[in-house]
Amino acid sequence: QVQLVESGGGLVQAGGSLRLSCVVTGRTFSSYAMGWFRQAPGKEREFVAAISWSGSSTDYADSVKGRFTISRDNAKNTVYLQMDSLKPEDTAVYYCAALYGQGPSRISREYDYWGQGAQVTVSS
Repeated sequence: QVQLVESGGGLVQAGGSLRLSCVVTGRTFSSYAMGWFRQAPGKEREFVAAISWSGSSTDYADSVKGRFTISRDNAKNTVYLQMDSLKPEDTAVYYCAALYGQGPSRISREYDYWGQGAQVTVSS
């Protein structure tokens, strides 16, 4: 069974930065593409960023492009989301997800495993 555990969420002022981490256990991490999604209160879950199993390819939602950076360390079974220049509209619960295959993918239903979520709150 694959388990994903996020950490690094919190409260930050607009313009600040946070880094989310997601540790994956239970399977060969390098066999999985990884993604980050978010869900704000009253809204549907949306794609944020994704990275291929090797880390050679990445994809970003237009709303975060140039501000967020996804990366992975296959030796540590960890994927990261560096979030800079945060805005109040970035406030949401952020989920990491694992997709068995090369990736990256923006499609949430293609992901096989999900973490429990990390709250990110950006104050104005």
